[in-house]
Amino acid sequence: MSEQNTPASTSPMKRKLRLWEVTALSVGFMGPVMAIALNGIGVAGLVGKAVPLTFLVAFIGTLFVGYAFIRLTGKFSHAGSVYALAGRTIGPKAGFFGGFALLGTYLFFAACILGAAGVFFDGFMQLIVPGFKFNFEIVVIVVVSVLVLLLCLRESRVVTRLLTLVGAVGILAMLILAVVVLWKVQQGSGPVENVSFDFSTFMPENLDLVGILTGSVFAFLSWAGFESGTSLSEETENPKRTIPRALFGAITLAGLLYVFMMYVQTVGFGADDAGIQQFATSSSALNELSAMYIGKGFAILIALIAFIVAMGAATSSTMAAARLIYALARDGFGPASLGTLNPKTSVPTRAVIWTCINAFVLAAIVFLTGHSSLEIYFWYAFIATLCMIVAYAVTSIGAIKFILSNKDLPQWELIFPVLGLLYLVIVFLVQIIGQEAPYAYLAYLSGLWCIAGAIIIICLPGLVKKIGANLTEEV
Repeated sequence: MSEQNTPASTSPMKRKLRLWEVTALSVGFMGPVMAIALNGIGVAGLVGKAVPLTFLVAFIGTLFVGYAFIRLTGKFSHAGSVYALAGRTIGPKAGFFGGFALLGTYLFFAACILGAAGVFFDGFMQLIVPGFKFNFEIVVIVVVSVLVLLLCLRESRVVTRLLTLVGAVGILAMLILAVVVLWKVQQGSGPVENVSFDFSTFMPENLDLVGILTGSVFAFLSWAGFESGTSLSEETENPKRTIPRALFGAITLAGLLYVFMMYVQTVGFGADDAGIQQFATSSSALNELSAMYIGKGFAILIALIAFIVAMGAATSSTMAAARLIYALARDGFGPASLGTLNPKTSVPTRAVIWTCINAFVLAAIVFLTGHSSLEIYFWYAFIATLCMIVAYAVTSIGAIKFILSNKDLPQWELIFPVLGLLYLVIVFLVQIIGQEAPYAYLAYLSGLWCIAGAIIIICLPGLVKKIGANLTEEV
């Protein structure tokens, strides 16, 4: 497949994407169906019935973190995301370090979501054939990897439209479930006795602020990848206007959906101790509520949609990773062939192929050492999250410096990136303190990845100089 190696001073990607298409990539990466099915479970075990409040706190924290991306993408347009945003505001060393951390985020998340696809496929089959045990999960990972590769080789406009469709179907199915649950709760005709609308879930008695803040750390992971739309900056119409709006829209859409659906799940299971226990121990909250309130057929549909959404999230993470690899290779880091585009589709084909192979190998390593798809999901999600926090923190610092150096900007805006940075510090500390094996070891792997980025900066000063020159021309 012929490709062209384009000069760094030009922007060869076709600018076709519009607001809703960029938003679709960010929402697709977050995978709301996945997050709502799984992430509320752990939070319920920490905070009891205050799950909706906890997600509301995480929503606010994410808006503070997202401010840095929203402000900076209104000024700078580049496929490298953090790599360019930090590079132009702090300097090329910080840009490469933050970009390298974000690359780890995308690569490990791509592998993690392959594991999620295996988990949701197993849940789907368990509903169809109770007691079903599929002993060849690697086959699911292979099939999903191939499908993701084929999708990502298409024009980005085709892929983002497909992601929009998948995301819309998933959200519609959840909203149908929500309406039924709330109606039956209001009518008192649901499967759980003595449940009602309980708004004390937003302000419970004996409020544990420390517990809520700790729980919000895990809820915050539901927004992981909200910034992935920035990787489409060079393919988007009027990116300095479109990208910030898309990021704000993705964060807000996901936030409203998360808080609402967590309330639905909390009152659906019941806000008493027994209901919270059932919520906290469920394998998939959406599957169980669907079976309880609508029936097995709808639960099967939800499980199938969750599997498809997982493939969509894998596609989004692969697209974002490939474009970051393309941006880094174009500026001299890595094989030059990774910094090329297909002249017909404007897709970084070789970077896409490399990303898919890497994700499959990472997933296969865990599986072939005797572990399950669930462990692939949680282990790589943990590594990716720590890398993500580092990348987000670098961007927040970049936003702080950008505001301080631009006196024409309202200086009170500093409060947003400062609060975002403080929230990231809390998230990071909660993630690493007191972890036991294997997560204690996985934290070291994440640290080694980020340290590797710092070592590259030290050992290749010429690369840093070239990056600085290229970013000045490109952004």
